[in-house]
This record gives sequence, C-alpha cells and structure tokens, in this order.
Amino acid sequence: MSETVKDPEMSQEELEERRKKVSDFYAGNIPHLKIQCEYEELLTKIEENRAKRLQAQMMIAQIMAAQEENPANTKAREDFEQELENQRKLKKV
Repeated sequence: MSETVKDPEMSQEELEERRKKVSDFYAGNIPHLKIQCEYEELLTKIEENRAKRLQAQMMIAQIMAAQEENPANTKAREDFEQELENQRKLKKV
C-alpha cells in the first residue's frame, strides 16, 4: 500500500530560485573542494615516494644479503682490497 507522493507543482520563478540556490551552494563549495583535492594529491605523492624509498631499501638489502651469501664475492672483495694495498705500496718513492 504505497502511495506515490507527488511533488507540488512549482512555478517557473520558484524553479529558477531553487536552481540558483543549488548553483550557489556548489559554487560556494568549489574552493574548499579544490583545497581538499590538492591536499589529497600531496598525500598521494608522499605515499608514492615512501613506497619507492622502501622498495629501493629492500632491493639494496636483498643485493647485500646475496653478496654476503656468495663466497665468490667475498673472495673478489678480498682480492680487490689486496690489489689496492699493493698499489699503495708501489706508489712509495
């Protein structure tokens, strides 16, 4: 038993007045929404940069962990350090 409630008929002047009020309402909120949009965009950039930084840190940690696990890298590092030491000794004049 639902009855359909009909909107009362509005005159042309009343329609125009209502449209103007709605338009004014939206126009008045646009500056606030622009500020909110800028705020949200800045937050997004911050979060994206944080994610990139964390990803880079994880990649570096994985590379370093892989180097520490590989004995060939340890040997290569020791050989490089020994070569540097030999070069320093040769430069004495």
